[in-house]
Amino acid sequence: MQTMPMKLVTIIAEDELEPRLTDDVKKLGAHGYSVGKVRGEGMHGARLSEWEGENIRIETIVPDTVADQIMAHLAERYFPHFAVVAYISNIEVLRGGKFA
Repeated sequence: MQTMPMKLVTIIAEDELEPRLTDDVKKLGAHGYSVGKVRGEGMHGARLSEWEGENIRIETIVPDTVADQIMAHLAERYFPHFAVVAYISNIEVLRGGKFA
């Protein structure tokens, strides 16, 4: 079985940012993404009511260069203004051509 090294970019953000973030990751080179609702608690505490909205997790599998571009974009445009967390994981995928 032949695998290909790729990067998994994971973004945790306020749900109202979903359209902007998904549009950005596609424009920066991602071929697709997955979105799910998540909850938890961090240094700003937990969201305690529905009117505060929910958090989402956006995941996309991309080559190294695209991962770097996404992270730089998030750092510049989102980190100073929104409660956004992002990280990169090294992964191995089958059918790597789907993501390159």
